[in-house]
Amino acid sequence: MEDREYDFKKIEKKWQDIWDKSKAFLSKIDNSKKKYYLLEMFPYPSGRLHMGHVRNYTIGDITARFHRMKGFNVFHPMGWDAFGLPAENAAIQNNIPPAKWTADNISHMKKQFALLGFSYDWTREITSFKENYYKWNQWMFIKMYEKGLAYKKNGSVNWCSQCATVLANEQVENGQCWRCESEVTQKVLDQWFFRITDYAEDLLKGHEELKDTWPEQVITMQRNWIGRSTGLKINFKLESGEDFPIFTTRPDTVYGVTFMAIAPEHPFLARIKDSNVLKYIHEFRNQSLSDRTSEDKGKDGVDTGIKIINPFTGVKVPLFVGNFVLMEYGTGAIMSVPGHDSRDFAFAKKYGIPVKIVIDRPGNPLDPASMSDAFTSDGICVNSGEFNGIQNTEAMEKISMYAEKNGFGKREVNYRLRDWGISRQRYWGCPIPIIYCETCGTVPVKEKDLPVVLPVDVDFHGDSKSPLAQMESFLNVPCPTCGARGRRETDTMDTFVDSSWYYAKFTSPDSMNIFDKDEVDYWMPVDQYIGGIEHAVLHLLYARFFSMVMNDMGLLKSREPFSRLLTQGMVIKDGAKMSKSKGNVVDPDRIIEKYGADTVRLFMLFASPPKKDLDWSDKGVEGCFRFIGRIWRFVNRFGKFYVKDSNPEKLELNDELKKIRIELHRTVKIVTNDIEKRMQYNTAIARMMELTNTLYQADEKTFDGQAGKQLLSEIFDKLIPMLSAFIPHVAEEMWENLGNGNMLVNHRWPGYIEELTSRDEIEIVFQVNGKIRSKVSVNSDITKEAMEDLAMQNDKVVQMLEGKEIVKTITVPGKLVNIVVR
Repeated sequence: MEDREYDFKKIEKKWQDIWDKSKAFLSKIDNSKKKYYLLEMFPYPSGRLHMGHVRNYTIGDITARFHRMKGFNVFHPMGWDAFGLPAENAAIQNNIPPAKWTADNISHMKKQFALLGFSYDWTREITSFKENYYKWNQWMFIKMYEKGLAYKKNGSVNWCSQCATVLANEQVENGQCWRCESEVTQKVLDQWFFRITDYAEDLLKGHEELKDTWPEQVITMQRNWIGRSTGLKINFKLESGEDFPIFTTRPDTVYGVTFMAIAPEHPFLARIKDSNVLKYIHEFRNQSLSDRTSEDKGKDGVDTGIKIINPFTGVKVPLFVGNFVLMEYGTGAIMSVPGHDSRDFAFAKKYGIPVKIVIDRPGNPLDPASMSDAFTSDGICVNSGEFNGIQNTEAMEKISMYAEKNGFGKREVNYRLRDWGISRQRYWGCPIPIIYCETCGTVPVKEKDLPVVLPVDVDFHGDSKSPLAQMESFLNVPCPTCGARGRRETDTMDTFVDSSWYYAKFTSPDSMNIFDKDEVDYWMPVDQYIGGIEHAVLHLLYARFFSMVMNDMGLLKSREPFSRLLTQGMVIKDGAKMSKSKGNVVDPDRIIEKYGADTVRLFMLFASPPKKDLDWSDKGVEGCFRFIGRIWRFVNRFGKFYVKDSNPEKLELNDELKKIRIELHRTVKIVTNDIEKRMQYNTAIARMMELTNTLYQADEKTFDGQAGKQLLSEIFDKLIPMLSAFIPHVAEEMWENLGNGNMLVNHRWPGYIEELTSRDEIEIVFQVNGKIRSKVSVNSDITKEAMEDLAMQNDKVVQMLEGKEIVKTITVPGKLVNIVVR
């Protein structure tokens, strides 16, 4: 065995073929086992896997392999989020049909997946651009339409001129398109929406179920996006007596209103005839969203000449069109209190609007003439009628009660969340199954006529506009109700619809109904979901919404789709995210060709904890390659001593062998815990490297003898199966070389003897700026470096360090780690 060369190309090809032919990763219902559904976010088929993909799917694969070896019935599918703008742009630029471009990309990426040895059940593969998938998108749309959850309205929408399409609110990041980073403007269009706001409270309540198994950061981001607030809806009045409703969370300031502001897109402004005002309205509507919402940019407005009456005071105040007011929030109009809101204060100073104080400092009254900014602290109510002299926090409730008693106000719960606009003015997406009839109006396609097939043979003529509106064969169809001439909807669905329910479709991709009930009831929900945190308020929120809708429809038993969530960090190089524009992209194919898939997998798991960014290092890759070589040589050298069914327990071991055996069992315990409970694969690998170093200190005399052979065999029986989750190809080869006939894919995860792992434990404290953030129990012989590593990986510490600079780390061995930040 000693002369065997580590020919990774030959070894990896061999085991990939064996796994494929033996259908090693096929998933079937087995009620005798506990199920484990492991899913990574399925990729957009851009043409090539990048290192971010490799990291994400390697993390998923070790998790799947570990649970399979732990006796779970593992379900690990893969598919393709295949609709989207890049395919359409490629069609325009290269005169290639999007379907062909996408299919070619999928073919190449599947080969890359195979090279990495990922344990997917490809019999469950789904591809969102195929009719047998998007048919059920359309079916879900119709069911939601019937329940009032899908509707069409004319309204202000986010518009990306570069992508020539509408964006949902969640797809606008800092005023820019999430895809191309172009400035987003507002546009008035007829659009289809999903009524996600009906589920706002459910989405918030669901966080209670997820609080211990989802990253706190994701839950916080979703809560903030949903933005639940309690306040008062007040009916201000026009001089004509017409209601002018607004929503405020600060009823305590209502006596200080000196002007009102309205969004440029508000339908109320249709009554404006003044050409000068109309010019400003048009200008504001065409401003980018980032300019309108930025804290750094000045706020602009124009006086409409209309007066609004405050029902609390009877005072008339001017109505301004303000570029900072968005139609999506509240009623699209706001009351403005310059004395107690910084934005309103700046606006009032700019346009010569009075500032009125209604909350004051006891003993040190405010003077509006000398103020440089609004007073936003709590205080005592003044100039507030019968509420003078009470604390403003107390006045909130009393003023709300007063408004309700007098019939011009009502306490309400409001949400920042808006309904999800799903219409896209592009071709390469799922057709919306609606037909417009002059007699019958808006009519959904009959279920028996689904799917509405997206034409594949289309000609863009170098134009970015969707060709569907010009295709008579697609456009003109009979009305499903009366048979008269009708016209199809030519918008397609937001591609996030495709990914909002795919996790459930994996359970039964070829079923005649949307799901096979037995399959979906057995496998759902997903036990572990893995993907990037950038999807916190996009895909993850939409998927939870869809899951709740499907639960209400009786399609799913579970309300939440993902029981546990891991959000992995990015792969960066030279301090920046890998990108072609930065010239720091590393091609996975090239690294696999040079070092092999097992090396790439090992580096992806060893270089950084999963939740943190991974900094690419050529030396780190080489180090992982050398480690595999060390293991390979050790097994080849000492494999001649291997004995099946070893049991050193019954033999007398000398002190050296006892020490090695204790370290072996401690390693099994630590590695098991690091994978199963902590998902800290880097520390698991480090522990196996430490064991390997110990083994290399031994020589043939150490293991030459019955006790030595038995212990060495136990080492191989535990270490190689553990390694197989990380580096499966070479582990299978070493296992076979030892004379074992079974594949490690189906081998039981090794156990350990608790008595051999116990050490005296101590409690150490983790502090940030001297404040205790966490306490953990560790072995008493823990090193200073290991203490610091544990501190930097502790979830509570990580949360406190976010966005801060570490000044220094103070470590008292055996007692505490204090991280000083600023």
